[in-house]
Amino acid sequence: MNEAPRARRGGTGRGSGHLASTVVLLAQRLFFLLAVVLSGWAIYALFLEEVDDGVRQPWVFVIIWALAAYVLVPRINRLLTRVYVPDYFIGRTRTADGLLGDPVNLAVIGTVPDLRAAMLSAGWIEADPLTLRTSLRIITASVLRRSYPSAPVSPLFVFGRKQDLAFEQEVAGTPWQRHHVRFWTCPPGWILPGGFDVDLVGAATFDRSVGLSLFTFQVTHRVAARTDDERDWVVTSLRSRADVRTIRHFSSGYHSRNGGGDAIETDGDLPILTLTPQGVPDGAPDGSD
Repeated sequence: MNEAPRARRGGTGRGSGHLASTVVLLAQRLFFLLAVVLSGWAIYALFLEEVDDGVRQPWVFVIIWALAAYVLVPRINRLLTRVYVPDYFIGRTRTADGLLGDPVNLAVIGTVPDLRAAMLSAGWIEADPLTLRTSLRIITASVLRRSYPSAPVSPLFVFGRKQDLAFEQEVAGTPWQRHHVRFWTCPPGWILPGGFDVDLVGAATFDRSVGLSLFTFQVTHRVAARTDDERDWVVTSLRSRADVRTIRHFSSGYHSRNGGGDAIETDGDLPILTLTPQGVPDGAPDGSD
């Protein structure tokens, strides 16, 4: 006789939780809609004010750019990419705005601790997490051309989540140019198209400069077009720490643009690196418990 009341209470709790989640989701959507509408209105009003005013006011254009690049355009991109960009694995990363990003051009068989140990022993530096403090630091380092070897990298998404690991090698003592690679852990039971069973996939590209994204006008790193060169750079650095098998023409070779509007090209080959025991230096974690 006591089971029924408990069941009813449990059902009521679940219903209340679902209702609360729905209310929160609707509130978020209304907030974003309001932010987009107000941003659009602000851009329109500021633009008219600048046109009507005979004296040029550069600060007005700075505000217009900031509102458009960091509020209005990203929201529009998110809405459009939900409709037009596939949400399944197609060998491309996605940006936080949903745009197609860099090619997925590496795969790894091994554990996360073993991969970290192999990369660090090969001379790579793990990137700092992206926080307000590290963001301000990389801005300062970029403006002053100061070295920041562990500068954060922007989030890119595979399997619906941002990278689990990111490594880099600074060039010429400035964060403007750097080799870098991101890695994502594959979901349990997931295999690459073609039936290849791997533990992680990666995307390696070379940052050649800092500039504005052609799609959002945000300040970002500009990527070198020949992404295969950076893929091969990572593979070469791990040759003594991993066995390498390359899947030729894993995808069709193509020329495209990434989420920042940079031209990219690839031959479609996919190296699979199987980490070997010697890839883990003495004293480093081997990934076993």
